[in-house]
Amino acid sequence: MQKVSSLPRGSSPTSRALDLARVLLVHGDLAPRLALQTILQAGGYAVDVAASPAEALSKLDEGRYELVLSDTNVPLNILAYAKVKNYRPATAQVTSYEPSRKGRPARGRHELSIYTENLPNLLEEVAELIGIRASRRYRLVRHIG
Repeated sequence: MQKVSSLPRGSSPTSRALDLARVLLVHGDLAPRLALQTILQAGGYAVDVAASPAEALSKLDEGRYELVLSDTNVPLNILAYAKVKNYRPATAQVTSYEPSRKGRPARGRHELSIYTENLPNLLEEVAELIGIRASRRYRLVRHIG
């Protein structure tokens, strides 16, 4: 008897059946970009990557994301552009270094750190950002409706 696969054509048995959320990762350096992509995918997120601001803008126009993570070296206008999209994704800057602890970031600004000691908390912080954004959208829809 021949076994029939229920996977879509072109899918592998190792691909995830359900992704938690779509994330756009904008990072110019290959090694941190691949590390972040691997961590996020292992955590269940669908990850699109952009190596340049131009590529990020193109992806933002083509897709819909729950979170846009941008390297601190990428111009802030990428995150500003993401914030004006009609689906309003959560946004955060990501750094490979320990963030400075000089007070709290400005309201609405999030900075995630992927330095070695913080890796266990990275997926928790990503989930929290996506959850906060989702609850704001839900309150807005509930208020309008």
